[in-house]
Amino acid sequence: MSVVTVQLGQCGNQVGQQLLHSLLCDAQDGQRKELCTASRERFFHQDTHGELVARAVLIDMEPKVINQSISRAARSGMWRYGETSHFSQKQGSGNNWANGFCVHGPAHREVVEELVRREVERCDRLSGLLAMMSVAGGTGSGVGTYVTQCLRDVYPKSFILNHLTWPYGTGEVIVQNYNSVLTLAHLYQLSDAILVHENDTVHQICSQLLNIKHISFADVNSVIAHQLGSVLQPALTADSQGAYSRNPLGELVSALCCHPEFKLLSVSSIPQVPLASMAYSSFSWPSLLKHLRQMLISNTKMEEGIDWQVRPPAAAERSRSLTAGSFNTSLANVLILRGKDVYSAETAGFEDPALYSSWLSPQEAFSVWKSPVPFNKYEKSATLVSNSQALLRPLDSMVGGAWNMFASRAYIHQYTKFGISEEDFLDSFSSLEQVISSYKELR
Repeated sequence: MSVVTVQLGQCGNQVGQQLLHSLLCDAQDGQRKELCTASRERFFHQDTHGELVARAVLIDMEPKVINQSISRAARSGMWRYGETSHFSQKQGSGNNWANGFCVHGPAHREVVEELVRREVERCDRLSGLLAMMSVAGGTGSGVGTYVTQCLRDVYPKSFILNHLTWPYGTGEVIVQNYNSVLTLAHLYQLSDAILVHENDTVHQICSQLLNIKHISFADVNSVIAHQLGSVLQPALTADSQGAYSRNPLGELVSALCCHPEFKLLSVSSIPQVPLASMAYSSFSWPSLLKHLRQMLISNTKMEEGIDWQVRPPAAAERSRSLTAGSFNTSLANVLILRGKDVYSAETAGFEDPALYSSWLSPQEAFSVWKSPVPFNKYEKSATLVSNSQALLRPLDSMVGGAWNMFASRAYIHQYTKFGISEEDFLDSFSSLEQVISSYKELR
C-alpha cells in the first residue's frame, strides 16, 4: 500500500526530501527483491520512462527550499519529484501561524487539494497521508495545520499521520510557543497520530553520538530521516504472513493510538554511530535491547547518559503515585528490529506489564515488527515508537511559555489582525492542558 507524503514549509520539505532519499538508498543497497519492491511501491511510482517519481506534494509560501529539494532529488540520478507536484508563492507567512492558517491556507486550498488528489489517484491502494512540518514558523505550522484540516475533510476515512519537528528550547522564533500551541491543539482534533522529533534531542545525537563538530540543519535532518525511515521502511508484522506489502500508517496507528486523548508518539533508535566507525563496531541483540528498554523507562533519547537507576514501580507503589517519579509509563510501544539474526532477538523485556498502563494487557500494548534485511548499513538496528509520557516535559514547557506570553498579551495583536481571537488561544490552551493532564495520570 502506498503513502502520499505532503511536505510543508522549509523544515517539512528538507526532512521529506532526506527521508525519501534515505528510503530509496536503503532499498537499493543490494538487498532482497521483495523489500525493494515493497518500498518503492510504498513511496514512489514509475513514469512512462521508467524513472522513479516520489508520491509527494511540496508546499511552501516561498520557492527557494522547494527548488533546492527538487534539484537535490534530480541530482541523485535515482529519483525525482513530479514536475507539477509542488506549489509555492513569493511571500512567506512571516513566522505567524495566523497568517498561514487564516490567509495563505484558504487562498490556495483548491490548488493544494488538486495536487494531493492527483497523487492519491496514482495509488492502487492508499495507506494514508504523511504530513511533514515544523511547529515553530508560519508556513509549516499555520499552512500545514490548514492543509491537514483540508485533507481530513476530503479523505475522512484515510489515515493521517503528522510528523512534527519541535523547535530548539532556547528559541528559533520569538513566537514559536504560540505557533506550537495553536498547531498541536488543532492537529489533535484532525490527525490519527502525531509523531514528534525534538531538535534539542537530535542535536545531542549529532554532537555526542555522531561526533559532528559543526552541526548543520542538514545533519539534524539526516538523523530525523534515519529514525523515521527505520519506522516506515517495510517490515514483517505478526500477521503479515511473510509479505511486506502491508498498511504501514494503519498498523502504526492501530497499534499505538487506541484512545483519542493519546496521540503523541516519540521515536528512539539504537545504535547510532559515525559512518567511519561502523566497520569497527559490533552489536548483539541482547545488548541493544537492554539499552533500548532502559532508554524507554528512563525517558532517555540516546544510549549515552542512560539512567540505570530508574526501575518500573511495583503495583502498590504505582497506586500511590500518579507519575512514579522519573519512570516513563507507556500506553503502547512498537519495536522494529532489522538485520542479522533478527528472529533470535528476545523481546520479552518489552512485554513486562510494569512498563504499561493498566488499561491494556502487554499483548495488546506491545507489538514487534521484524525484517532480516539490515537498515542504512547497520548490521543490526532497533527502533522503538512509543506512546508514553516521554513528551510530557517539552509539551508542558511549551504550553507554559506560551501562557506566560499570553498573560502579558505579548504579540497577540500580530495574530488577531489575521483573524485569530483570544478565545482561539484559550481554547487551544484548554485542549492541551487536558492532554497534559491525561498523560500525567497515565498509570
